[in-house]
Formats: sequence, C-alpha cells, structure tokens
Amino acid sequence: MAIFIPKGICSREINFEIHDDLVSNVRFVGGCPGNLEAISRLVEGMPVNKVVELLKGVQCGEKPTSCSDQLAQALESVCVSNTAR
Repeated sequence: MAIFIPKGICSREINFEIHDDLVSNVRFVGGCPGNLEAISRLVEGMPVNKVVELLKGVQCGEKPTSCSDQLAQALESVCVSNTAR
C-alpha cells in the first residue's frame, strides 16, 4: 500500500496499490466523499499510465490542482521511484 500526502487540496492522504501496472484500492482521507469514492471506483483496475493521462492537470475551482490531479501525481511519483530502482 502506497501512502501519498497531497498538497493544496482538502484530502489529507491518498492510499493506493499498484499491481502489474494496474491501480487498485484507492482511498482518500478527507475531501468530498461522494466524488472521491466515484474516482476510486472509476480508476479501479485501470493501467497507471491511463489514470495519469486522464487525471493529470484537473483543477478544483481556482486551485491549481485537485484530488484527481494529486492522485495522478502520486501514481507518477511511485512509478518513477520504482523505475529508478
């Protein structure tokens, strides 16, 4: 289970797993429960690169980021650190 501490959003933590390059068990701590549960369900079983492609750059109102953008950044950070090994 990866744990990511997001910046600039209402959620305080994003937890997720990646198995065989597929995203699973995404859970947001804090934030808008309905929207974040929907995001979690929609990305379940999707390839990491597809989730990043769809969610990276999404903004929340006037904020320069969003919970979905932070999830994309979290996935990228885990994939980059796994590739560096």
